[in-house]
Amino acid sequence: MTQTKGRASLEYSNPPRIIGAASIVGSKEGDGPLGHLFDHIEQDSKFGKNTWEEAESELQLQTAKKAMEKAGMNEEQIRYLFAGDLLAQGIATSYGLMELQIPLFGLYGACSTCGESLSLASMTVNAGYAEYAMAVTSSHFASAEKEFRFPLEYAGQRPLSTTWTVTGSGAFVLASKESAAARESSVCITGITTGKVVDYGVKDSMHMGAAMAPAAADAIYQHLMDYGRTPEDYDQIITGDLGSIGQTILKDLMLERGIDLDNVHDDCGILIFDSDTQDTHAGGSGCGCAAATLAAYILPKLERGEWKRVLLVPTGALLSKVSFNEGQSIPGIAHGVVLEHC
Repeated sequence: MTQTKGRASLEYSNPPRIIGAASIVGSKEGDGPLGHLFDHIEQDSKFGKNTWEEAESELQLQTAKKAMEKAGMNEEQIRYLFAGDLLAQGIATSYGLMELQIPLFGLYGACSTCGESLSLASMTVNAGYAEYAMAVTSSHFASAEKEFRFPLEYAGQRPLSTTWTVTGSGAFVLASKESAAARESSVCITGITTGKVVDYGVKDSMHMGAAMAPAAADAIYQHLMDYGRTPEDYDQIITGDLGSIGQTILKDLMLERGIDLDNVHDDCGILIFDSDTQDTHAGGSGCGCAAATLAAYILPKLERGEWKRVLLVPTGALLSKVSFNEGQSIPGIAHGVVLEHC
């Protein structure tokens, strides 16, 4: 059974296990603090392809295959695939994962897609609709710049508030608690909190942290209220890609609600790059930021029992080049996933 909690959360009575996770990143990410933890660092930013979009498709395909390999699974055993990316019509996903021929739910939650895909995959497994499901997401610096800002050849000046889109992908194989493969797993998803669209009227496409922080604050607060918990009930509360400026805004917004995140909060966009030695300004962003950091850094700590419970909150700025050019603001969304050592 699944227990609904509060307004926006679920708690699983038979928590799905994560039995395989993989991360593949580009060279810049490989030069960062987590470089030694990723499964593979690709030096060719085009991944042997002709275009940036094809490169991201190949990145996502390689990561999905790696996750299945680590889980001891093949395509025929995966019932459903939940996957997404940042590009229009989700072309990195559709072209990249077409080869696998697994029933696919294509998703778009901007940089929160890792949280969305894990939420839907875990709901599906917990409900008994699939014994095994996979969640995948990716981003690529060059394809994202081309999609949302300018081609790299434009060489525009980046303000200090910007974050650097991560070239990376994370893939996760989920198994039902009763499956044979789940016996080897020590990390489970015990619940989720689904975020809603929050818009504070931010119109600066170079300041994604400001657009996403209000949604992150809303999702974290709703989660704590739904579960009747405090930040101290978690070893870490980790957002997806707010960056250093967005982190400050999040903490301020939470303090206004009487909640202090100072000793428990971190951000994947801060973790993945070294602000002192890498020119990423406010930090990392993109679908691949939270996904690759989860696979390479967060899950191993849970597996070893260094952390017992983590609230992962991937964050997304729902930016469209169409709405932006029409003068619209940039709403945000965030989804919470409770990960526990089991």
